[in-house]
This record gives sequence, C-alpha cells and structure tokens, in this order.
Amino acid sequence: MSTPAAASSQLTAANLVAAAANGITYTYRRFGNGAPDKPPLLFLQHFRGNLDNWDPDLVDAIAAEREVILLDNTGVGGSSGTTPNTVAAMAHDALAFVDALGLRTLDILGFSLGGYVAQELALIRPQLVRRIVLAGTGPRGGEQMHGFTPDVHEAATRDQLTGADFVSLFFERTPADVAKGEQFLERIFSRTHDRDEPTSLQTRNAQLDAITAWGIPEPARLQRLAGITQPTLVANGDHDIMIPTRNSRLLAANLPSARLSLYPHAGHGFLFQYAMDFAMEINALLG
Repeated sequence: MSTPAAASSQLTAANLVAAAANGITYTYRRFGNGAPDKPPLLFLQHFRGNLDNWDPDLVDAIAAEREVILLDNTGVGGSSGTTPNTVAAMAHDALAFVDALGLRTLDILGFSLGGYVAQELALIRPQLVRRIVLAGTGPRGGEQMHGFTPDVHEAATRDQLTGADFVSLFFERTPADVAKGEQFLERIFSRTHDRDEPTSLQTRNAQLDAITAWGIPEPARLQRLAGITQPTLVANGDHDIMIPTRNSRLLAANLPSARLSLYPHAGHGFLFQYAMDFAMEINALLG
C-alpha cells in the first residue's frame, strides 16, 4: 500500500495504489487536513467518472478541513480488474479498498452512481460509516430511474464523451449556465501531470447495467432506507435530468436522519456549479 502524499490539492496530489485482499489494485488520491479527530471523507464517483472528474474547487475546499480520499473502484480508471455490473458488488469492492487502507471509521460522499454505492455500503457495514452526503442520486427502486431518457442516454453513453456532452448532462441550457459548465471543464482539465487513466467501454457497459437495475420501479425498496440512520445530507439541483430531483426528495423523506438541500437553477452538476457553497454545507455536516 502506498503512503498518503503530503499534497493539499486535487491538482497536485499523487496517484496512489493499494493492493486489496480481493486481488484488485486500487488507484486513489489521499490528501488534506488529516486531523486525528476527523475521519477521512471517501468520494464515490459518478457514471464513467475517474479521479480527474472531481472538481478541484469542491475537493480542495473540503480538504482544507479534513482528509479526503478519491477512489477509482474496481476496473475504473487506473484500478485493475473488471468493473462489476451490480451496485452491491461495487459496494463490496469499495469495502475491500477501505479494508486495505485499514480504515475503521469514515464519512462518505456519493455522487450519482456513487450515491447508490454509498447507500449500499452503509447498509452492509453500518458501523464503519459516521456521516453521509448523497449528491444527485436516488434510492433503489425510485421514480423515473429505470434507464435514462432517450436524449440523456444518447449523450451519456457515446463511445467518446465530449465536453459539450458533460455540459448538457450536468448543467442547465441557458447561456449563463453553459458558461458555468465550460468553467467546470477548464477546472477538471487544469491538472496536466499524472492524470488518471480514462474509463473504459467495459466500465461504461457494466455501470449502465447496474444503474438500470437499481432503478427498476419497486416502491417497497424504500423501506431499506430505514437502515441508514447516520446523519445524511441529501442534495441536488432543482432540475436534474439524469436522476430526476424527485428522487432526492424521496431519499430525504425516507432516511431517518436526513436533511434536503436543493440548489436553484441547477441540474445534475449542481455540486460543481455551486462548488464552494456545497463544500461549506458538507463541512458543516461533517463538523
């Protein structure tokens, strides 16, 4: 296992590796304010995303107050292995990584697909997780989640994603919001040294199957959320076209200890559009 780097920015932190008991070598970044009284915050990424898809503005504002760990799960980016096609398997893989690092307590930030994995991880090993942030995500069996709409599916599943695809999926379509999306792209591409490996088409296909299966309509699955008792921040934009915002409301209504925060004039990428504001909310929750 690599030693955490003494870096303090998403733009300069080294890509580390950890060999887990499941035979996977995980690529990750670990940096920030490692105060002993604050557990690290594990970041679980969106569909087709790797380490470089996290906005430096968001990550660095959180890292100023606590240690952060950005993870490429199995088969994603620089990590070895084959990406599984179920959320449960992804959660077990993330736990193998956590065990490889010897972590006994942590907080979790799950964005989009990462939010599905975060929920499953908290249900599988509740004693590990102290607090949770669920961003732009939804519950298993939620509403209007069984596959993307045709226009979203076309943009999200191209063999080669473009910057315009990211902006159309994550941001509203007004000129001002498109400009914010383009600024986000500049930030995530501003790291020029030691960038992560791109995600593969195998990862795309497996994650798409996992996302679609998670979204099969099944309202009874909402009862599972009673098992997630940790203090939780549920957040989204008020117009998410990838995972409809109504599912954030469902999460907040069914989690025993949740607070809902919806950002105006924003979509799936609200956490990048409002990076500093959302970082403040996260830091307040984590304490």
